[in-house]
Amino acid sequence: MIAVVGYGAMGKLIYEAIDGEKCVVAPECEYKTLNELPYKVDSIIDFSNHNNLDMVLNYAKSHKIPVVIGTTGYSDEELNKIKEASKIVPIMHSSNYSVGINLLNKLLHEITPILKDNYDIEVLEAHHNKKKDAPSGTLLTLLKTLKEETGYEVALDRTTSKPRQKEEIGVSVVRGGTIAGTHEVMYLGDDEEIILTHRASSKKIFVSGALKAHAWLLGKLPGLYTMEDVLND
Repeated sequence: MIAVVGYGAMGKLIYEAIDGEKCVVAPECEYKTLNELPYKVDSIIDFSNHNNLDMVLNYAKSHKIPVVIGTTGYSDEELNKIKEASKIVPIMHSSNYSVGINLLNKLLHEITPILKDNYDIEVLEAHHNKKKDAPSGTLLTLLKTLKEETGYEVALDRTTSKPRQKEEIGVSVVRGGTIAGTHEVMYLGDDEEIILTHRASSKKIFVSGALKAHAWLLGKLPGLYTMEDVLND
């Protein structure tokens, strides 16, 4: 039995895609918390809200079951809670379960050290007008990779009277319409541009990736895993 926590756009799609026994936990559904379930579930897939983190982790630790977390917008304190819980149960945590995005992130590790000295680096992300967090969790993951490979500072705000600094990574965020998710990493040089783009046409790619991650996580030892572990395996 799989418990799907959250019944927003992603939660609904995941619930519908699961082949087998399942239940859904959300304020608008029959079960509002995991502790209300009349039976024990074997795993949790959480695409809800960061406010549900304690409930999800406490239930998982108490019953020693694996968790796939797709929720974004966590604070540093909450991320530390996930890390500590992973010492007790296996946890898959990714800001984006698209195979393409994770391959893009892997590519950034390879090409950024080659290009950083002669190209300005700018990143852009665009999502639908109902997305709450900005920048997106996916963009923060890409920025983490870029910072690791360059040591540059991130410029989230372009309100300045000074020209662009050499050792910085510029960020642009767009919110509007029904955009499922677009991420661009731009390497801008003299008379040359290299632009890597990932564009999601629908949320189905995230559902497919999340279910692959869930299947991979079953039977794993306690630890904090990412989609990169799934791809490398």
